[in-house]
Amino acid sequence: MTPHDLIPREAAPRTQTPHDARPADRHVTVRFAAASSGTGPLTRGQDNMIRCIRTSPPEQINKDSVWPVPAGTSVPAALVALRLLVERHESLRTSFPVGPGPDGFPERQVVHPSGRFTVTVIETGDRDDGRLDAMAAESGRADVAVALDLTAAPRVRFTLLARGERLLRLIAVVCHAGADGAATAVLIQDWHALAAGRELPPVTAPTPLRLAAAEQSDHGRRKAAAGLRHWARVLGAGPQTVFADSRITGPPGDHSALMVRSRAGADHLAAVCRRVGASPSVVLLAAYAALVAHRAGRRGELVMSALSANRHQAELVDHVGTLAQDALILLDTAAADLDQLIGRAKSASLKAYWHSILDAEKVWQLVEDLAHQRGSRFARQVVVNDLSLTVPAAVADAQPAATADPELTPLPGPPLPVRLMFAILRITGSLDFVLVACPQVLDPEEAENFTRALLALLAAAAEGPVLLADLPAVLGAPADGREGAGEGKGEWRLIDGSWIDLAAVRDLLHAALGDHRLTCTGAELVAEITTADPGLDPAAAHRAVVAALPGRDTAMAPHRYVVRRATPDGEEVEAGNGRDPEVTARLSALTGRA
Repeated sequence: MTPHDLIPREAAPRTQTPHDARPADRHVTVRFAAASSGTGPLTRGQDNMIRCIRTSPPEQINKDSVWPVPAGTSVPAALVALRLLVERHESLRTSFPVGPGPDGFPERQVVHPSGRFTVTVIETGDRDDGRLDAMAAESGRADVAVALDLTAAPRVRFTLLARGERLLRLIAVVCHAGADGAATAVLIQDWHALAAGRELPPVTAPTPLRLAAAEQSDHGRRKAAAGLRHWARVLGAGPQTVFADSRITGPPGDHSALMVRSRAGADHLAAVCRRVGASPSVVLLAAYAALVAHRAGRRGELVMSALSANRHQAELVDHVGTLAQDALILLDTAAADLDQLIGRAKSASLKAYWHSILDAEKVWQLVEDLAHQRGSRFARQVVVNDLSLTVPAAVADAQPAATADPELTPLPGPPLPVRLMFAILRITGSLDFVLVACPQVLDPEEAENFTRALLALLAAAAEGPVLLADLPAVLGAPADGREGAGEGKGEWRLIDGSWIDLAAVRDLLHAALGDHRLTCTGAELVAEITTADPGLDPAAAHRAVVAALPGRDTAMAPHRYVVRRATPDGEEVEAGNGRDPEVTARLSALTGRA
């Protein structure tokens, strides 16, 4: 690095910075120059994440974290290490130019050989460790809400907290189009080594450009097509929703988050793994599924989304990029005991992971088509995210010792479009996980009981098989959320694999169509509408109802519409299911079912 690589800019702060400029703040521009560059198509993960970026607020896309700092690191040494990090990983030097289509959606990734990025250096004064941690957390929360420009590199933004030239904290905000959680773990490990003055071996994991080329090969296209068929089979026949609760009245929100750390939990998990010959990931997946099924009051098929799915492929474990695609797990929870469910979880998860490389545009079209066809919309109600192999040891070891076993720590609830998420952070030495819950499914007290039940289930399973019929002794009786507080009691129906609230259906129809009459005969919902609108026919009615479905997890569109229209010659009646034949044909071609 030459003196020209670091350009102090004391005056104008970054236009994107969330920090109010203080006299002690510095804004330093770092120039990078790497040996590699190139351009090529998007990876499937990049394509999926860019679609999310264009429709979601930055705080749902960017990820902030405080990276461990080697003792004695100076600010100049940190800036050198950050430059080397950006030069080392092509994904950080990637931009996504505006595409030629009318919506400007990017079609290509461009890896830049050189460029510059700005680092903010904040003087901390004499703050102690507690106040430094609070300052770092505040900085990350503010910075994560500021978007990173897709058309410019790098895909990461850094803030240094320093006392003079001594680095005390490093806050990084990573754009999810550049690195997912697992890739960020690789970045943290590399940063820590570079900041400590160590040389790193060359990168051997596939770059995003190499991955994109593989995905566009004949083999890659066949794999994506097989993944789409898997999703079509699961979403076309499995239950669209999991939880049936009168508290579900809208989209997920106001989440609670509870972090759990337990050394005994790690010991019990290891004992279960030895006893049944399964991996910790599979055991935890099965235990989580068993408790979810029990809490939801249903035994049978359970659909779960697994994040970080593609990291289960050995060649992609250290890939720095974004593999942001779900694995869709269909698990039959009607097992006799937890041992049997663990065996099923192993098979179901492997199948799902194999089919997790997808064309995002086609998946979203599939979700829309199935919402139209089935009249209910798939929602990521139950999510598992196993990060246990990706959290760097330096990060885990930097945690203060737990003060209890288990130690339960409430965290700020992240704004996620899920009902329940189980994030596994550590499995060795201590079992660390976070349960994120929407209060429409689990209130904070119920969420705490759920986490304690998970630990109790592992403790029992460490001794031998646990009958799933005995789960009430662990978690209590299933909550009969379908009864609510008396209002709407008796209006729940099991239709097409999901519990449906007729009161919620009436609310849906009223929002979409206005006055109507709903009848339910067996498992068929029929809506009768009287209208003077000549353009309202069963097809138009169904389109309006499906458009109003998002967030209404306990409702579904009718199977048949009867439209009564007054005319000068009397009443005209038009009846039908409202489904578009083209959608039906598309789904039939995909699933092979007529």
